[in-house]
Amino acid sequence: MWTIVLILVILWVLGMVTAVTLKGLIHLLLVIAVIVMLLRVIRGEKPV
Repeated sequence: MWTIVLILVILWVLGMVTAVTLKGLIHLLLVIAVIVMLLRVIRGEKPV
């Protein structure tokens, strides 16, 4: 679980850095991924 969180944080930082060049696409995708992960945790599903 912590590995996934670490990877997401790293990707989030990369998304913030590249937001100017890619117009926030990476940041938007990362936000969607975090929301999906939180929904899975709230529902009690096992993390992948």
